[in-house]
Parts: sequence; structure tokens; C-alpha cells
Amino acid sequence: MTNPLLSDWTGPFGLPPFADIRDEDFGPAFDAALAEARAAISAIADSPAPPDFANTVAAQELAEQSLDRVAGVFFNLAGAESTPAREALQRELAPKLSAFSSEVTMNRALFARIETLWQARDSLGLTGEEARVLDLYRRMFVRAGALLEGADAERLKDVKSRLAVLSTQFTQNLLADERGWSRALAQDELEGLPDFVVASAKAAAEERGAPGHVLTLSRSLVVPFLQFSPRRELRQEAWRAWSARGANGGETDNRAIAAEILALREERARLLGYESFAAYKLEPEMAKTPQAVRDLLMRVWQPARTKAIADAAAMEEMLRADGINGPLEPWDWRYYSEKRRRALHDLDEAALKPYLPLEAMIAAAFDVANRLFGLEFRRLDVALYHPDARAWEVTRQGRHMAVFIGDWFARGSKRSGAWCSAFRSQRKLGGEVRPVVVNVCNFAKGDPALLSWDDARTLFHEFGHALHQILSDVTFPFISGTSVARDFVELPSQLYEHWLEVPEVLERHARHWQTGAPMPADLRDRLLAAATWDQGFATVEYVASALVDLAFHDGAAPADPMAKQAEVLAEIGMPHAIGMRHATPHFAHVFAGDGYSAGYYSYMWSEVMDADAFAAFEEAEDPFHPEIAEKLERFILSAGGSREAEELYTAFRGRMPGVEPLLKGRGLLDVA
Repeated sequence: MTNPLLSDWTGPFGLPPFADIRDEDFGPAFDAALAEARAAISAIADSPAPPDFANTVAAQELAEQSLDRVAGVFFNLAGAESTPAREALQRELAPKLSAFSSEVTMNRALFARIETLWQARDSLGLTGEEARVLDLYRRMFVRAGALLEGADAERLKDVKSRLAVLSTQFTQNLLADERGWSRALAQDELEGLPDFVVASAKAAAEERGAPGHVLTLSRSLVVPFLQFSPRRELRQEAWRAWSARGANGGETDNRAIAAEILALREERARLLGYESFAAYKLEPEMAKTPQAVRDLLMRVWQPARTKAIADAAAMEEMLRADGINGPLEPWDWRYYSEKRRRALHDLDEAALKPYLPLEAMIAAAFDVANRLFGLEFRRLDVALYHPDARAWEVTRQGRHMAVFIGDWFARGSKRSGAWCSAFRSQRKLGGEVRPVVVNVCNFAKGDPALLSWDDARTLFHEFGHALHQILSDVTFPFISGTSVARDFVELPSQLYEHWLEVPEVLERHARHWQTGAPMPADLRDRLLAAATWDQGFATVEYVASALVDLAFHDGAAPADPMAKQAEVLAEIGMPHAIGMRHATPHFAHVFAGDGYSAGYYSYMWSEVMDADAFAAFEEAEDPFHPEIAEKLERFILSAGGSREAEELYTAFRGRMPGVEPLLKGRGLLDVA
């Protein structure tokens, strides 16, 4: 039988033939695609023709098309719909793909051709995009070890291979811990929980084939449980299980893996001539140096900590009023914060959620994209990889722009969190290719699915990433879509969140799922007035994680990451009742790959820009101002990595921003 991963995809819009793909197809497809890619790279490196941009750089851009196609399907499925066979293959593939990457970037003949072009770049008559791509290719090769020789080169290959294995193991251990823990809830243990939490617990039980109601470690279930359950001993049990992911001993314990990853990263950086992994990692980013990152984080830390301590004192009084002695604990914070929010803002999330059904929030995200960028969305009837996933064709003035896939519900086969990815990225090289983009979330399933305000923000956030892919308009895959500096990539996503708070968006789309009535104006006003509610907590749990990440990578790797984590938290005065947003054993951003390693700060770096960017619309007194929207698309969303991030932002806004809009947006500007 023909392997569907290797045959032409003739279905609608060239979508992968999901219905025909079996797990056993992936191994042979990867073998064939790797062989094809190796042959193509060898042909470029060994070509007798003098190097030019077309036969060296552009040729490389197309050399791995089959591999990119197979990997695009496999790794998206491995994250969103894992199976034992896929997990086993992922472990097998990690060193194979790392070895191939090292073969390419350490191919001396190939690098010599790139170096020849780079040295002569000013005389080649390159376009701006071509010059940028050549520069990025040369930088990638050098940072991957192309200048190393002998034992150092071989050691770097081994280090990268081992890192690939460890990051895969870290991810799978975390998924196993999340999938493996559940807690049946007796009828009396449901008392005090809003209907939507009870419904989510029932859906979680059904998904596991269990009767009654079940509490799981899905964020969309455990967080509202911690927020609403009046049973303190149950909150403690849930919080301890949630915070212990990756640190339960046995085969799925991630602590030793984290230590080895950090040691190997330090070795990798030193082999390449850097004093630390943070110095290596941050060099191509907007921040450039560990000190610049630390300066930003500490600028925000102090007012956030001050606010959080004041909030904790107020909640401790509530704890005492409930007859509980002892300090406020991490499993108490969300519960008493919710009670306090109801008291101070008359805002009850249980009353809010009926106005935030998933379908309406999807429609809101699409509507904003239509009003800003003229995009239209048509539902597609196509086979996808899971019944919960849905697809739309995205068009503009009749032109096909992309296929967008939404996969929003939590399930045991899906890793935690929320993310945007692509089965296929945009490019013009070799003919116009439009993207196939997917948003993956972990919302609680319900009939209907009702979102929290945080869930709705997450939906808008991930759709902002999707727009970065959908509107991409570059020639080369290397700079397409979200292929930008890590501390710039969160700008489109975090910026898009702002439109969820635009009153006319809420008025149009935040409607009661049963009656269709719009959210009452007073409820909407109270919601927006409480927009900065609990930002001391939210900022502290995030910044603490970012500072620990930075400390792990700035200097010698700690032999005991857990001891280093405790040391950092003690140094900054971490409030007792707040846990890190991501503690080390389940810090997937940092240990499930290199993406956010020494880079978790990037959400806040981007937030400095997103607050300032939305201010451009506020200054124009029009959240849909057409000229500003056009500039946003031209310089940010469609430009990919075609220029340095700072250049792109300055082209959009005329200058770089200060930290004040961020502090104002979090309600921390005037905190002493």
C-alpha cells in the first residue's frame, strides 16, 4: 500500500489525509523523508557550480520539504492526540532528527558555500529578504557549531542528541503524571461548586470511562476547583497533586532530567565560546543580555510583590473569620481571592461564564479579525485527527489565505497548556503556499462549553499567534509567520487579547448561552473594572518562574535545580502563599525543548510592546482604526522575521516603548 504521508495530498486545500494515516506509517515516512533530505543537502554541498543564492540558500529552503511535511503531521499529533505508538516513535526520533540537524549544520562544504556568499553579500545584488535570510542562515550554522572542529564538534553533536532525548522524556513524563492522577468526587464533595465545575468534573469522568464526577489535573478543571471548593482539605489535596507533577518519584520524575539538561546546555554554550547558556540563547533576541532581562523582571517584581503581600493580608483576615488559624496557603489563594472579588466588585465567575460560551468567543475572535484585517471564515466539512477538532477556510476578498483548525477541549491524550502550531507554513518560494494553522487548548468540555474569562483570553491569545501565521506574506520559509525572535513572538498573541476587553466586542458576542441576551452593561462594567484583579498574584507567580529560569541558565548549571529554585525564591522574597506558575519538574516551557529556555521572560518583554501597541488604537479613539490596523499587518503580522524585531516594531509605532504601559495595564504603576 502507498504510504499516505508520502503520496500527494489531493484533498481539500492539500490538508493531510488524516483518515488514512496509521501510526505505523510514520516510521517509514520519516526514513524516506530523511533519505530524500540527505540527498538534497549533499547535492547542494557537493555541487561543482560556484555558490550563488539560488543554488545554495534557496535550494536549502526547499531541500527538506518532505521531512517538514511528515514532521508537521507527526509532532502536531504527538502533542494533541498522543498514543503509546506515537510516544515510542517520538523517543526513537529524537536522536535521529538531532543527528540529521547536526549533519547539516556541521557540513563543512555546505557551510563554506554559505560563508563565501556571506562574505560577498554586499556585491550579490540581493533583495532585502534574501540578504536577511542569508544572514540568518550563516548565524544559524555558526550558533549550531559549524566553526567547531575535531573532538569539540563531535562532543557538540552528542550533547544535542542527548538533549533531544531528555526533552522528549521530560514531556512524556509530565503527560503521564497529568494523565495518571484523578480523584473521584463524592456527592457531598461537589457542594459549593458552581454548575459549570460540576459539569466539567462529570465530563472528565465520562472521558475516563468512570461513573460520577472526577477531578483531574487539567488546568481548566483544577483551577476552578481551587477557586470555588469550600472544602479546604480537598483544595490542599488537589493543589499538592497539581504542583507535584514531574516530582512524584519513580520513572516519571523529572528532577534528575532537569539537572542533566541544564548541565548539557551549559556545556553546549561553553563549546561555542559563551560564558553561559543564557548569554548564548539571548544573543539573537531583543533583550540581548541576561542583565537586560533581569532589569525588566525586577522592575516589575517589586510592585507586584508589594501588591500581592497586601492582598494576602486581606485574605488572611478572611481565613481567620472562617475559624482557620495558621498562614494563608497556596491552596487557599484562589478560593479567598474569588470570595474577595465577589465582595469588592460584585463579580462572580459563575454568573459570568454563561455569557462566555465557546462558540460565541470563537465568533468574537473571527469577527475582530474581520474588522481589523478583512478576513472571512467558512466552516469546512473535512476529516481531521480528532472529532473535537474543527476547520475553517480563511479568505480575504475571495482569496484563499489559510486553513485554520481549532482543537479546544481537554483530553487525556493531549499535553497540558495551550499553543499554536502549523501543519504547513506560508511561503512563496517554489510557488505560493498558504498555511494550515492549528490552535490547541485545554478547555473543559460541557454542553455547552462555557469559558472562564481567563479561558476566553487564552482563546484570543492563541488566535493572535494564528493570525501571525495566516497573514504571513514572505518568500522564504525560514522567516515565515512566527519565525521571529522569541521575545517578539508573543507580541501578536498578547496584543490580540486586548480586543476581548473592547466593550463593543463584548456587547456583540458576550451573550447568554440560553437566552441570547447580551451581558448586562453593569456586569460588563464590573468585569472591565476588575481587569487588573489579582495581578499581584498573577505577576508574582509568572516573574518568579522567569527569574528561576534565568538563574538556571546564567552561570554554572546547578547540580540540584530544586535547591537552586528554593535559593532564588528566598532571595526575591517569594510570598509563602503563592507558588511558581511553573515549578521546575513541570516547567515544560523550559525543559520540553529549547524554545523558552532562558526565555520564559519573553512574555513580559512582549507585554511591554503589546500594551504600547494597543495604545496606538486607544490614542486614535478607535479599536478598529483602519490605518493603524493596516500598519499592524504590514510591519508585524505579515512581515515574519524579514527584519530585526526592533526595526519592525519601530516601523509600526515610530519608537520603542518603556515599561510604564505594562505596569499600568497590570494595575501596578502607582504601587509603592
